[in-house]
Amino acid sequence: MRILIVTDAWEPQGHGLGTWLVELSRELQREGHVVSVIEPSGFRSLPWPKVAGVRWSLWAGQRLRQRMDAADADAIHIATEGPLGWAARRHCLARDWPFSTGAHVSWATRLNAMLGVPRAITVAAMRVFHQPSSKVLASSPALREKLRKAGIARVGDWSAGVDTRLFTPALRSPSCGVLGPLARPVSLYVGPVAHERDVEDFLGLDVPGSKVVCGDGPQAKALVGRYPTVHWVGVLPRYELAAVYANADVLVYPGRHDGAGRVVLEAMACGTPVAALPADGPMQWLGPGQGGCVADSLEEAWHKALRLSRRQVREHALAYGWAQAVEGFLAALALRPRMRRTRTTDMAPRGAAGTPKHGPLVE
Repeated sequence: MRILIVTDAWEPQGHGLGTWLVELSRELQREGHVVSVIEPSGFRSLPWPKVAGVRWSLWAGQRLRQRMDAADADAIHIATEGPLGWAARRHCLARDWPFSTGAHVSWATRLNAMLGVPRAITVAAMRVFHQPSSKVLASSPALREKLRKAGIARVGDWSAGVDTRLFTPALRSPSCGVLGPLARPVSLYVGPVAHERDVEDFLGLDVPGSKVVCGDGPQAKALVGRYPTVHWVGVLPRYELAAVYANADVLVYPGRHDGAGRVVLEAMACGTPVAALPADGPMQWLGPGQGGCVADSLEEAWHKALRLSRRQVREHALAYGWAQAVEGFLAALALRPRMRRTRTTDMAPRGAAGTPKHGPLVE
């Protein structure tokens, strides 16, 4: 199948939706699908205010339409509600092409908290954006219910997968080069260092041991000076990040507004329990004694998480591998009529190991 993904979030992002979409594209190709991606690097763009890793593409209309036509996709997925997402939506409607959309955060909650935008305005905009979609893929059950209450139809529950081969407890070692000889227990935060992620709630935790921040963002420079005892390691390659997860003792997820929380899955796959507040992202994966602990206080959640069995945390994460996520994604796609093509297969050429010979076609 030829699949086109249009997204306002892509590499380099370090963590979050952009990285997740890169991995989704690779997993789809491993199964033999041809994946094209239209993302901000192909257009003039500016960073979104207070939203790390996402860019606002400028004057994308004509170029985006040309690239969508050239992709000649069997199925189109619009992953974000940004400028590229809106432009792709308009073109699909003009061409009478079916498409699916993604919903990964509660924009009504986030924009109200960050910029004071009235919730009613954001909800109305999201209703308009998603209403023509054949299927809206919500990243958590809680977000799915919010969308349905907002009057958005055809909402499905679907979340990211985790690479359980890359993220594994086997990387746990007494000598982790990135962390060094830190005092135990090691508390870890992974993600953008940005206001909307509530990073300071993690930095201010009154718990023993060491704190490590893996990530970068608009707040990083100011916070490094204010918290000199915290270990700031920046954005790491995925294989180094996996080792950091495995050698931490607790991942702290302080976000209140984030929708997906994919770092929760990565930490659990490494056997590292998670401490979190009752937010949409972590609550879909964390239950009593299952992967971590959720509590109204981060300190309470931290102490409970530290007592969990790392083996059981890993076993809980195995249910969320990429195979299940890809299957759900493919099932939600709406196929275009084959008006011009007469080929009987659109499978990508496969190498000796059963994987496509080329990487993602990024427009």
